[in-house]
Amino acid sequence: MKLSVIIVNYNVRYFLELCLRSVQAAITSIEAEVIVVDNNSPDGSCEMVSALFPDVKLISNKENTGFSKANNQGVELAQGDYVCVLNPDTVLAEDTFTRLLSFVEAQQNLGIVSCKLIDGAGRFLPESKRHVPTPSIAIKKLLGMSKSYYASEVHENAVVKVPVFVGAFMLLSKKVYQEVEGFDERYFMYGEDIDLSYSVINAGYDNYYYGETTIIHYKGESTLKDAVYAKRFYGAMRLFYKKYFKTNVLFDVIVNFGIKIMPIFGVLLKERNLEHRPEETLETEQLSFKKIIELIEKQDNYYKIQLSGSGFSIRSKSSKSRGEVIFES
Repeated sequence: MKLSVIIVNYNVRYFLELCLRSVQAAITSIEAEVIVVDNNSPDGSCEMVSALFPDVKLISNKENTGFSKANNQGVELAQGDYVCVLNPDTVLAEDTFTRLLSFVEAQQNLGIVSCKLIDGAGRFLPESKRHVPTPSIAIKKLLGMSKSYYASEVHENAVVKVPVFVGAFMLLSKKVYQEVEGFDERYFMYGEDIDLSYSVINAGYDNYYYGETTIIHYKGESTLKDAVYAKRFYGAMRLFYKKYFKTNVLFDVIVNFGIKIMPIFGVLLKERNLEHRPEETLETEQLSFKKIIELIEKQDNYYKIQLSGSGFSIRSKSSKSRGEVIFES
């Protein structure tokens, strides 16, 4: 088997349904399987998968085991030569996997490959490509200076080596995943994608950003707008630095200061949606997922995606919060 798509789900039943429909369309010409690992969602996600996607392999955890452990569960079951770690709040084009697999099979020393991510309003998500967050870079991030945290010098449509990707979409061979022992399960939320990216680089492989294909990621990276996020981010970074770098008292003092002031900065930096673009409905019965992504990326209008036969649509006007589910009356 060529590909195993691993989707860890928690409580996003409608996003998952849309995601799975797009994945189905993207694997029609590929020998592939889809594995959903559900972390004890109370919203009927498992029932939906069983009823609507009988070919999907479903792992129903009895507790929320976290992103890292759940992905490792999925990969352990996977039969594909390649695995794709995919968030349930994403939408893929029909040619996403065929293009990326053609690319990876032409490389000699490939680690992870990822692609261009946009939010539900069509805006490019800078977390699509990131630098290794050294202590100095992480401190700047906590203080609201994110430019060096992201690979801002790399054009969003480029195809080039980039060290770190977001866990919303990561494609790599199962062999490499197993060689680096997958996601470090000490990370529950945040940081595990940075750790895996860095582990693959340290194992001698090249990570590539492939900006010639685009997917939608409805839940964009959160700003450091509250103390909860800041503490989680810092906790993940502490684990990362303990594993790979040396930290000191000064570092801890500065980061703790950043945690305390970021809720204040978060209010000041909160994204404003002052654009008055019209809204239009894109129906999957009439348009391909690729065409839908292209239209959203143009940002001419705000769009909601209506999944054929589902009774709901999904839209987003912000990369700072999860998209909105709209039910048909």
